[in-house]
Amino acid sequence: MTDTRSGPPTANFIRHIIDADQRSGKHGGRVVTRFPPEPNGYLHIGHAKSICLNFGTALEYGGRCNLRFDDTNPATEDVEYARAIEQDVRWLGFDWDDRLFHASDYFEQLYDYACDLIRAGKAYVDSQSAEEIRVTRGTLTEPGQDSPWRDRDVATNLDLFARMRAGEFAEGEHVLRARIDMAAPNINLRDPTLYRIRKVPHHRTGESWHIYPMYDYTHCISDALEGITHSLCTLEFEDHRPLYDWVLDQLDVPCHPQQIEFARLELDYTLTSKRKLLALVREGHVSGWDDPRMPTLRGMRRRGYPPAAIREFCERIGVTKKQTVIEFGVLENCVREELDRTAPRAMAVLGPIKVVIENFPADHTEWLEAPVHPKDTSFGTRRVPLTREVWIEREDYMDDPPKKFHRLAPGREVRLRYGYVIRCDEVRRDAAGEPLELRCTYDAASGGGQTADGRKVKGIIHWVSTAHALPLEVRLFDRLFDVPDPGAAEDFRDHLNPASLHVVERAWGEPSLAESAATTFQFERLGYFCRDSRDDAPDRAVFNRTATLRDTWARVKNTD
Repeated sequence: MTDTRSGPPTANFIRHIIDADQRSGKHGGRVVTRFPPEPNGYLHIGHAKSICLNFGTALEYGGRCNLRFDDTNPATEDVEYARAIEQDVRWLGFDWDDRLFHASDYFEQLYDYACDLIRAGKAYVDSQSAEEIRVTRGTLTEPGQDSPWRDRDVATNLDLFARMRAGEFAEGEHVLRARIDMAAPNINLRDPTLYRIRKVPHHRTGESWHIYPMYDYTHCISDALEGITHSLCTLEFEDHRPLYDWVLDQLDVPCHPQQIEFARLELDYTLTSKRKLLALVREGHVSGWDDPRMPTLRGMRRRGYPPAAIREFCERIGVTKKQTVIEFGVLENCVREELDRTAPRAMAVLGPIKVVIENFPADHTEWLEAPVHPKDTSFGTRRVPLTREVWIEREDYMDDPPKKFHRLAPGREVRLRYGYVIRCDEVRRDAAGEPLELRCTYDAASGGGQTADGRKVKGIIHWVSTAHALPLEVRLFDRLFDVPDPGAAEDFRDHLNPASLHVVERAWGEPSLAESAATTFQFERLGYFCRDSRDDAPDRAVFNRTATLRDTWARVKNTD
């Protein structure tokens, strides 16, 4: 595991706990954490916080972090998800070395531990239906009712449990429950289910098991078997901690890890529910799990979010016990800051109008020298071709501009970025009277940064030579939802943002875009763009907008 942090860690209550443990000698000074995803879907930005916290904490204290798949529900799991999770964790900058584990690695031990609970009178086979168990569990104000099978003798329970394992019974016919307290104030302690029958093949163990352990039972024992010291999980597991501790207290396990809960990551204008994200994919609202508008790590990678920016975001928002919603702009600012440092520059025109420089030689190409990165000379320089005809942005010209419009208009001058000053002398129009082509002249003495007579030209615009332009398809993204909390709506689909994707099919880029080994660039004056990893083609380069140069969404919201 390599150090992926960009700065000193921010103090938080988990670090305070570990610091106290280090001072007291608890766990022998060891720090061992784990990231335990279920292989039943793709990771999203919420998982990134847990990944960074678990791997980052272990790294900070010179410890270890395991990757362990919680593969206890074969009906929803797939090896495809497992491989994707491994890729995402590595992409974020973390590695588990040789410590890749699965809950299924411990199936035999988990079964043996369950038999120990039965022998100790701490577990029993219940033959009630799932509905009967639900009804008799009680409520927050009323205690539960003992199962009629709660006092089965040990021998009968062991026999039934063995026959459950052998596949003699149908699904739902029996479950194994812990025998704790049906009147416990914490409902999780009211004889929770430990095993259920599932006649579903497992992607790792095949058809060798007909019973599968529940998460609350599996997780704590897996932690203990791996020597985990600090089991970091989100707040929804806080009420499950007494059960975590109860299971470990009943068994002869190698150690007793400490479960510590933290607030999960919540972003506005975003959904992270697997069920709802799956609906978006299946119903065709997005192009797939890696759609750049999706909050999945695969989608963010395809959009061009640097992993360093996500790590910085997770560090910046901190770790607390209080559940808060983070503005999406905080993440985007981290992306901008990282790309401002690391992205090479290039010029591209998304809304083209042609400029003909009438006094520029028709068959001549002048190669201008431009920096690859204006703030870092180590990036070197690039050569930009200037010819008689160039594309500029349609919005960089106005027939009747306001006073502070420092771009092209009839009779006005502007400087071509890295090049010469040009003046608009004539506007050729289409049948509807709309500008079709601008006829200009250039000042040949203005290439050194100033004109021969010293006149000031305020406006500088980007451009691309028509003869050397690389054809582009550019995809401009906005928020996928148009309300801050789409998950609170009766139907989240009602708040899909119809303007979340705009495709520019006819755009042009300078030739360095094809020559560079980089995939993410700052298109000067336009924003940050990443070459699409899936749809890019030899006849056209496809770019996704990663981020604007500033938080335009916040500006739009403030004008509502």
